[in-house]
Amino acid sequence: MRLSRRTSVLALLAGLIASSAYAAEKLPSFKGDINQTSVSGLSSGAFMAAQLQVAYSATITGAGIVAGGPYYCAAGLIANTSICMGQVPFVAPNPALMVSAAQGFAALGQIDSLDNLKNDKVYIFSGTDDSVVKQVAVDATASFFAYAGVPAENLLYVKTVPAGHAFITPSFGNDCSANAGPYISHCIKDGTGYDQAGAILQHIYGTLKAPVTTLSGKIVEFDQRPFAPAISSMAPTGYLYVPKSCADGAACKVHVAIHGCLQSAAAVGDDVYSRTGYNNWADSNDIVVLYPQVNVSYTIPFNPQGCWDWWGYTGSNYALKSGVQMEAIWTMVQTLVAKP
Repeated sequence: MRLSRRTSVLALLAGLIASSAYAAEKLPSFKGDINQTSVSGLSSGAFMAAQLQVAYSATITGAGIVAGGPYYCAAGLIANTSICMGQVPFVAPNPALMVSAAQGFAALGQIDSLDNLKNDKVYIFSGTDDSVVKQVAVDATASFFAYAGVPAENLLYVKTVPAGHAFITPSFGNDCSANAGPYISHCIKDGTGYDQAGAILQHIYGTLKAPVTTLSGKIVEFDQRPFAPAISSMAPTGYLYVPKSCADGAACKVHVAIHGCLQSAAAVGDDVYSRTGYNNWADSNDIVVLYPQVNVSYTIPFNPQGCWDWWGYTGSNYALKSGVQMEAIWTMVQTLVAKP
């Protein structure tokens, strides 16, 4: 995704404003089972969701990866990112090499054993019109998880929808084939509007109650600063959807929904944390939805498009449990389910 000069200035101003704002609340805690945690994301958020799923496979029960490449694809080198996005003709990511790298990290105790993946569920999506992360890269993601041990019945790869680079909703956003901000589009699949949030959550958790049309809960702004130092590029404020049932004491699951580049709240307002459909499904199924945020940064770390780290701009351990963004998100999850 490339920024125009005007968009760059606006994004920078938005990031500066967000950085100066005070995050209103401490991240709350609820009752829940951390082993029912799941993750999903678009684009750089999809790469991050894959990293979290692999690194914390003993605990995270499933992932939704929308237009993202395989775990550790860039191997810590920004020069590899074009290959990992399918942008280099005749050169595809090699998922077998990435499985080997993950096995090495697991042997050193830096991530969980890949054996845990046989119990996890993974949803993968690639639009046929995606010009940003092309299908050859997402094909490698599906192969990675298959090679890493996810059973065929637990792996769902949706790759025939004529979508561009976007998260898909039944009715909100751009036309289906768009490759443009806010990187949310509406598409038809099998004769009806495609509800990607519902498809992801139901693949991971099984049949769920229908989504509500009127939300009972609320969106909470919380302070990310205790979890994320400046070197993380993470924003001071994150977002959380809390169903009323969870606030009232029900035991709730956690789903982490991770925005893509140019998709943070500073860039697109509430589009990701209010309009992607997750909250409607969460409300009727006792799921707290965590929307962590990364900011645009023109200093160190250099992150001009507000992407999650999937190539090493925060350090060589970016895909391990010790990675600064990985550790921040996981500590947020632990906090969310800390109430006895």
